[in-house]
Amino acid sequence: MLSRTAFQSKTIVTDLVLPSETNPINNLFGGELLARMDRAASISARRHSRRIVVTASVNHVAFNRSIPLGSVVMIEAKVSRAFSSSMEVYMDVWIEDRESGECVKANEAIYTFVAVDETGRPVRVPELVPETELEKQRFDAALRRKQLSLLLAGKIKPSEATELKALFE
Repeated sequence: MLSRTAFQSKTIVTDLVLPSETNPINNLFGGELLARMDRAASISARRHSRRIVVTASVNHVAFNRSIPLGSVVMIEAKVSRAFSSSMEVYMDVWIEDRESGECVKANEAIYTFVAVDETGRPVRVPELVPETELEKQRFDAALRRKQLSLLLAGKIKPSEATELKALFE
């Protein structure tokens, strides 16, 4: 199985914030943004694995900036690391200023997807080879996040969380 790069999974979803998608103060509902991110991340994971993918977890979401009515929103998703059948997808959410065209980072999120066959059984995915400095940072951090998740779920012992232990040595 050939390895792939994060760039090969890059997905950009661009959309407009409409009145029916906003709260009483005319900002995009958080749930609407979560759904948009899920779709973008799903496409990214599918591009990496070339398989059917299912959302396994929403690991992190940071709503750092509200997204007002009428904004152009761009979600950039890339696989940050691939494990045996799962893939972590990192997303940056940008708002394009209506007048200047300048893009400002509004939010970010990390989702995990699992590649499955037609019966829903997990299947192996290609390795990911990070290229840029940011991709390398996100690649390394993905293993720590996975170990933390497994540790909190009781699936590994603290002594097995080698990447986490290294942070404190």
